Amino acid sequence: MADGLDDLNNHDSIQSEMMGEMCLVVDESDKVIGSATKFSCHSGEGVRHRAFSVLIFDRKSRLLIQKRSSEKITFPGVWANSCCSHPLDIESENLGEVGVENAAKRKLEQELGISTSVTDSWDFHHIGRMEYACRWDDEWIEREIDYIMVVFADVEVEPNSNEISEVRWVNGEEIQSMMEGRDEWSGQIIAPWFKLIWENYAIPNDAVPELMVSKKREDIIFCGEVSMSGNSVIPGQALLDALTEHRDIVESEILESISKMSQKTLFRAMTHLFMGGGKRLRAILPRLVGEAVGGANNGHYTLGASIEIIHNFTLIHDDIIDQDPIRRGLDAVHVAFDDATAINAGDAMLAVGFEILAESEDIPQEYLGQLITSIGEMVRKVAAGQQEDIEFETRNEVSEDEYIRMIAGKTSAMFETCARTGAILSKADSDTVKNMAEWGLNLGLCFQLMDDLIDITGDTETLGKPAGSDILQGKMTLIAIHALKSEAELYNFKKLFGEGKGSDEELENAVRELEESGSVDYARDRALHHHSIAHSCLDKLEESKAVNILRELTDFQLIRIS
Repeated sequence: MADGLDDLNNHDSIQSEMMGEMCLVVDESDKVIGSATKFSCHSGEGVRHRAFSVLIFDRKSRLLIQKRSSEKITFPGVWANSCCSHPLDIESENLGEVGVENAAKRKLEQELGISTSVTDSWDFHHIGRMEYACRWDDEWIEREIDYIMVVFADVEVEPNSNEISEVRWVNGEEIQSMMEGRDEWSGQIIAPWFKLIWENYAIPNDAVPELMVSKKREDIIFCGEVSMSGNSVIPGQALLDALTEHRDIVESEILESISKMSQKTLFRAMTHLFMGGGKRLRAILPRLVGEAVGGANNGHYTLGASIEIIHNFTLIHDDIIDQDPIRRGLDAVHVAFDDATAINAGDAMLAVGFEILAESEDIPQEYLGQLITSIGEMVRKVAAGQQEDIEFETRNEVSEDEYIRMIAGKTSAMFETCARTGAILSKADSDTVKNMAEWGLNLGLCFQLMDDLIDITGDTETLGKPAGSDILQGKMTLIAIHALKSEAELYNFKKLFGEGKGSDEELENAVRELEESGSVDYARDRALHHHSIAHSCLDKLEESKAVNILRELTDFQLIRIS
């Protein structure tokens, strides 16, 4: 047998023969781009292909489920929905939804013994599509865009023992127990695609089949690579892939923009922090937002470069103000050069950031004013937040509201502006622009609260700056504000707070006191609050791969503080 099929000699002959069937290979938008054997689609790293899943409900709203035969080559012995398989590269099954229905009728007869004379009269209710990948073992993987269909029918079935070892009719409560592995389902293996269907289509509709049918989703839900549990294998992988895709482009734009500076010392100072690496999140964020709201273009790269350059200007000045010696694992600019050069370099970067916007041929003139106004407002907010941060250091008491207002300017304004301007340049309506700005604001708040947490629990290599520096510098973070108002003794924390130095043992004891007092948990809970608001903003967008990337970015903040 060709195409690796000769490797199946130890498997059931009928199942082996079916591995030679030609599946429909599709791109991420579900466009058919070719065909490949079932073997090729499911072996090694797999090939994205079209699939279907049928859910048959009877008049009691019970769902027909099946246990896949042990003879199956992929996912044997797994409990799954009523019927699941693949349309083939034949004329009748390469017809979009109609083709998928024809494929379903073929497999319903082959697997469950339901004649096409019966299924021809059925209404196949398409409720949506989802893309996922799931590895069974080192050899086999599922990688498909799955069409989900609901059928209402009271039907007798005659399972093909080569395909199915057991069938049951189960109600919603039983399915939930199944998904949670409770009672008789403990130790049973549930198909990951069945879990994803239940999570994305059933639960949002209270597991009511009629509601599932009435709320058909036109978008493809991108679930990424999942484990057999249905959970993501690589949290944030889609985000990392997107950052990798765009980073080189925006990096080139940043360095080309800074090359406007012909004075050699200033050029070196202006490019110094960019030599420290980084994912260029703020530079890429406008592009990601543009894709999520449906209108990304090359102007988003210039916009991102502008914001990133201005962001680095604020970092240079921030490090001078705080006298922080390290940034991104490198000497801070004022250390690598001197204070005067660092200030001068920062000023030049601010000018370049606005200059490249005005010069760009990819940014329509009708949006230039809004973009410049938004970025100017951002710089003003960052400066105000920075000044409040400075003044906090001389105060004995700072309220939680004051602190949140300060970081909303100093940190969140940057994320808010990335999101707002990204949506503006995509020609989004005013409500969408406002919604994305709200998402960016809460993303930034979560980000800063996360940084506060990492500062006292991380290490110098991870942080790119001395661990515990916020304690030693007397930073009025939310953690410190909560701790100072608590009735806990906090001997080591109060001893080191604002003293500028302390032993490693004393710092460890101070951190332990903050954890035991509940101050760390308090800050983490506030981060979760803003994380929730950010997700509610994304819920207002039409689901897409781009929106999923923004969700991963939102969740990434919590990964960092978990």
